[in-house]
Amino acid sequence: MQLDLNLLTALDALLEEGSVAGAAARLHVTAPAMSRSLGRIRKATGDQILVRTGRHMTPTARALAMRTEVHALVQQAHQLLSARTEVDLAALDQVFTVRWHDALITTCGAPLVAAVHRQAPGVRLRLTAEPGDDTPELRRGDVDLASSAGPPSLPDVRHRLVGRDRLVLAVRPGHPLTEQPVTAERYAAAEHVTVSRRGSLRDPVDDALAALGHERRVIASAPTTATALQLARDAGLVVTLPDAATRSPRHRLGLITLGLPLELPDVPLHLLWHQRHDNDPAHTWLRNLAAQTLQALFATPPTPDQQGIQLHENHPSTA
Repeated sequence: MQLDLNLLTALDALLEEGSVAGAAARLHVTAPAMSRSLGRIRKATGDQILVRTGRHMTPTARALAMRTEVHALVQQAHQLLSARTEVDLAALDQVFTVRWHDALITTCGAPLVAAVHRQAPGVRLRLTAEPGDDTPELRRGDVDLASSAGPPSLPDVRHRLVGRDRLVLAVRPGHPLTEQPVTAERYAAAEHVTVSRRGSLRDPVDDALAALGHERRVIASAPTTATALQLARDAGLVVTLPDAATRSPRHRLGLITLGLPLELPDVPLHLLWHQRHDNDPAHTWLRNLAAQTLQALFATPPTPDQQGIQLHENHPSTA
């Protein structure tokens, strides 16, 4: 069978974006054209690749299995056809600014610095936390690589979906929520802390509770995840946050993890960079290394015994 290798690029975009419209925008083609490409990919692979679940498209098991390999093949093809030479990591002398969410800096900052220093000893990293508002730092060149829970609003900023994280609760040992199964009613009645750089006392969790007729008791907001976790330990508050990105600091503080008694979508994690770096070998190396570091968070979670924490899984309940 003669295979159009352009379908690999389309498949890579579809798997990264998780939607026909997103993949079309990424490759600068129309949605109908991308839909036709998806049809050809389905015919070539004998798999649906993306299936509709409600308002969203969900990748099939085979699509998830091939995503990393497809992306690597596309990147190799771009590098093969690029006029730029490969970067000499041993001789690379450069400073990169990486702006990530504070939880990611805490969890993945050290592994990223270690990996960068091992491969390119002359490279230095500036790790900064996300600012309180949306700034054009990527466009200005002040930031080389950023993280985000959503795709960028600027058309010249590229993005790559590296994983999705589920929301969980963290409480200190002996908290009342650990004594019985967590229901939406008991969860709402507890005293909560939110994580917000702007000091917001409300987030999407409150909207989900309101739909069930409940109102959460939020008594404080914290500017960083680290501060919120300390308040959970020292003040007995409940903090709701992404599981994988905060697993390590939760473990260090001895907090107990509980399942969220609500139906909420997983939190996506995107890497962002400006399009000027698309074909820069040094930047390509850095963002691939950063993606690998972050994707390690979303590997199969270890068992509770391996984590050293007590994990309570609760099914969603409206009681």
